[in-house]
Amino acid sequence: MISLEYELILSAILFAIGMFGILRRKNAIVVLMSVEIVLNAAIMNFVAFSSYAHANGASGQVFALFAIAVAAAEAAIGLAMFIVFYRRFKTIDIDKGSMLRW
Repeated sequence: MISLEYELILSAILFAIGMFGILRRKNAIVVLMSVEIVLNAAIMNFVAFSSYAHANGASGQVFALFAIAVAAAEAAIGLAMFIVFYRRFKTIDIDKGSMLRW
């Protein structure tokens, strides 16, 4: 069984990679993937704390399933927004977002 510290370290590394991708990238698809990495780090924390806090409880796993469903909906909506953005501006560079005012 993996100790809680290792799971939290892995989650922190995933969170840091995701935040780096969000803050440094200009490609909208890469930013969306980085947001998904951050969400997966949070989900990993829920599952890790749930497995160590309650031996028979599954509350962290249930919350993780809901978070995965929300992440899937967020990805679908984000991709739809990027498609509309690309059709209008012919680029997915998020610096062009200031031109969204009609």
